[in-house]
Amino acid sequence: MPAPEISVVVPVYNEEANLEQLFVRLSKTLDALNRPWEVIFTNDGSRDRSIELLKRFHQQRPAQVRVIDFNGNYGQHTAIIAAFERVRGNIIITLDADLQNPPEEIPKLLAKIDEGCDAVGGVRAKREDSFARKYLSRLINLVREKTTDIRMTDQGCMLRAYRRPVVEAIVRSGERATFIPALAYKFASKNAEVEVAHAARTAGESKYSYYKLVRLNFDLITGFTLVPLQLFTLFAMGCAGGSLLLVLILAYMRIFLHDNTNGVFTLFGILFFLISVCMVGIGLIGEYVGRTYQCVQQRPRYVVREIFEDLK
Repeated sequence: MPAPEISVVVPVYNEEANLEQLFVRLSKTLDALNRPWEVIFTNDGSRDRSIELLKRFHQQRPAQVRVIDFNGNYGQHTAIIAAFERVRGNIIITLDADLQNPPEEIPKLLAKIDEGCDAVGGVRAKREDSFARKYLSRLINLVREKTTDIRMTDQGCMLRAYRRPVVEAIVRSGERATFIPALAYKFASKNAEVEVAHAARTAGESKYSYYKLVRLNFDLITGFTLVPLQLFTLFAMGCAGGSLLLVLILAYMRIFLHDNTNGVFTLFGILFFLISVCMVGIGLIGEYVGRTYQCVQQRPRYVVREIFEDLK
């Protein structure tokens, strides 16, 4: 069996309802390429029958299907990193297990890679998500675009393709709060995007709640830019200047106009406002300090329970 040219990475978390159809469609798509391939599934602590199905896929096609089984849930991007550390192909494709990004769209990504691109991102042509989820994603995209130099039309689409040097750079980075598409954008010399289909979820439920989406954006912003700290510094300087001006105005009114009716309440209002600003600043600084703390702990990013593979 020749070494694989294409490696497809699929993180799995409680997706037993979709895995059978995913494996059939993915295998058919990859076989039609007439290029050696492998698929690496990472079971991210699933509590359903996902790992049993994945082991069966490995038994059916042991030379092409590999399975990494985590001992717990570490998150989608960590699951992808674990597979990135073990891929053998020169072209690596990431794909969600929920079938919302059809595996039949993979040839579109490969065509762009073959043109000489280092990283190719999918852009969902017609998102089959709720209005609230689509609106929040647009808002997150806007915040990321305004605060970093990362330009992606659809950062939430995980149907993406990378050349091996980009993946190796991502692995070497040792990031804790990892956002793979953003890292790939930074490490690739030639980025491209292609429009891909997007289907409504037919089984299971989304693993990204609104809270997790907001957390992901915090990781993205604090991991790639100091703009929030700089904006807070500028805002604090503006508050200090405005407070000084207001104190001078109140002093003038008290001394020269003998008007002291609202001075105390105004100062209390200013005080409460500045305290709230300080609290926001402390939380913002805490985000950066927390990231540093996680790095210096040097704990393993994940623990593998078992790996099912046949590399002969």
